[in-house]
Amino acid sequence: MKILIVDDDPDLAEALRLGFKLQWPEWQTLVADDGKRALELFAKEHPGIIILDIAMPKMNGFEVLRRVREVSDVPVIMLTVKGEELDKVRALEQGADDYVTKPFGSMELMARVRAVLRRTETPTPDSSKPSFHAGALSIDYSSRRVTVRGKPVKLTPTEYRLLCALAASPNQVLSHQALLVRVWGSEFLGEREFVKIYVKRLRDKIEDDASRPRYILTEWGQGYRLATP
Repeated sequence: MKILIVDDDPDLAEALRLGFKLQWPEWQTLVADDGKRALELFAKEHPGIIILDIAMPKMNGFEVLRRVREVSDVPVIMLTVKGEELDKVRALEQGADDYVTKPFGSMELMARVRAVLRRTETPTPDSSKPSFHAGALSIDYSSRRVTVRGKPVKLTPTEYRLLCALAASPNQVLSHQALLVRVWGSEFLGEREFVKIYVKRLRDKIEDDASRPRYILTEWGQGYRLATP
């Protein structure tokens, strides 16, 4: 396992490196102090997770994230500045798996790393569970294959978990809190943006018109439900 830390603050980067070394001594920790160096190490070393600061010299974190997402679904945790809510939303919309706000404690970051790695593991196939069908949407749990009108839809592990959570209770409203616990874990309670953004990502992939969804419907003030048209 390799972890890539990208931050131009040498003191913070070193503290993170030592923290990860103490927590997971078997991991190899890589450090980059600018965006271009981060991409070089990413291409050469193929890390299993990236801790990525947004405010970086030469190339900011958003551009690094965009380029990483062009070729990989590697888990990425963005480091944001307190109060910059738009940065958090933008990070998730561009494909980050999580964000941590500076200043943060090392234990908080370690817990988020564990949660992200757990969540982004490929879900175990379930051959005992019958396939789910709703209109043109199908989920084959035995192969973890999602199709719309017979055409495969590529989902990230988190997107797949969210769709399965909704499909487990078809036509029933699931609150933001219920979905957060089922998909992200209880430590993410209160992070409503995660649900909103991942619902949008799912709609973009499975709906004919994401602005007029047929499957994932919003119940205002309550949550979401997966309709079976």
